[in-house]
Amino acid sequence: MIHIKALKMKIAFKKTAPAIFIVLNTFVWYLLTYVVFNSGLSGLNLPKTEELSMFVIYNVGVAVTAMLGSKIFPRAGIKSLYAWLIMGTIATFLLTLLSTNALTNSVIAFFFGASIGIGLPSCLSYFADSTSVENRGTVGGIIWSAVGFVVVIFALLISTLGQGETIIVLTSWRLLGTLIFPILEREHKPEIKCKQKAPSYWSIIRNRQILLYLFPWIMFSIINFAESPLLEVVFTAEFYTYLQLMEFVFIGIFAVIGGTLADILGRKRIVIAGFVMLGLEYAAISVFSSSQASSYLFLVLDGITWGLLFSVFFTVIWGDLGERYGKEKFYVLGGIPFLLSTFLTILVKPYASSISPTTAFSMASFFLFLAVIPLMYAPETLPEKTMKDRDLKSYIEKAQKIVSKEKKKNREKEETEEEENQESEKEETSKEYEEAKKLAEKYY
Repeated sequence: MIHIKALKMKIAFKKTAPAIFIVLNTFVWYLLTYVVFNSGLSGLNLPKTEELSMFVIYNVGVAVTAMLGSKIFPRAGIKSLYAWLIMGTIATFLLTLLSTNALTNSVIAFFFGASIGIGLPSCLSYFADSTSVENRGTVGGIIWSAVGFVVVIFALLISTLGQGETIIVLTSWRLLGTLIFPILEREHKPEIKCKQKAPSYWSIIRNRQILLYLFPWIMFSIINFAESPLLEVVFTAEFYTYLQLMEFVFIGIFAVIGGTLADILGRKRIVIAGFVMLGLEYAAISVFSSSQASSYLFLVLDGITWGLLFSVFFTVIWGDLGERYGKEKFYVLGGIPFLLSTFLTILVKPYASSISPTTAFSMASFFLFLAVIPLMYAPETLPEKTMKDRDLKSYIEKAQKIVSKEKKKNREKEETEEEENQESEKEETSKEYEEAKKLAEKYY
């Protein structure tokens, strides 16, 4: 079990505080603001084709600006992150202007997508540069645990507010990040490592190591968001919303566990465990979809899975794979499948009621187990030397404890023997004194 003091030393809080804060602020902001954007468009009762086109524009904004930002932001340095936080604050406030005007909505949708995509790779790259490969999983787990609990708190808070008030709250949250991050960054500047220029996207994609992780991640993202509307049909919309909210509690609990284990056992084992659990989850739901117990099984397994995969797959692995380079392009390839797959929920939702849940969940389970195969051949991103050094350190610590215990036992034994000898000497002295006293009484 990791003690609090050891955990503080491991995460090197003074060095990682700015990265922890900006990533926490960003993901809480993204997760909740996207929900507001989605519900805002749905509430306008636009024609389906027009609503769909707004999501297309949003996704184009995310993808195009992510690739653009991965080239521009590294040159601008830390100042680019300041500008990005301000951009996110403005984009959030602009959601109050969503209307029935197609041109206005298009501009807002693109700008909102750009406010996410253009800086997210550099934000995650900053996180990776602020951590070492030995503690990246733990720090990522702490961030996602905090994200889980903060999202629940915000969700409960804004559930009592209207659309406009919710946007003001989320604008304030992003503004808080804009104000506090520069202060933290000035006080605790991370050590910037010497990095080689990142290879081209084509070179990265052709890398076998990247593909063995990227292919399962793409498959997972597609399955997760394509199946979401079907889960809403099976569990009912209101109950499914409740399950999703409670799921963040499990993410809050298990993300730090998954991240810490990833630094001990390696990333690959944690990721494989997440995929297997998700496959079992869909297999169970396909068989027991009519049972109430399946919803709670989904809640537990899905929450644990997301806790493991958010902390390890989303934030850690791409930083490990790009360890020697500028990491923006690696995070673009790792982030875009997840961010763009949200569009599948919009596409599938109108047809969800006509699709057989049993067939869909069985196929999801099959493809998730299939996705485990490339992960089995993927190399571990946690260096073998790190694991050996950790094992050696653990062995030395155990040996020192054993030696310390033996010394303590020997010392106690010696003290006991010394006390016994002293007692024995006292008894002998006492006997001699008694004998001398008797002799004195006899003759005198």
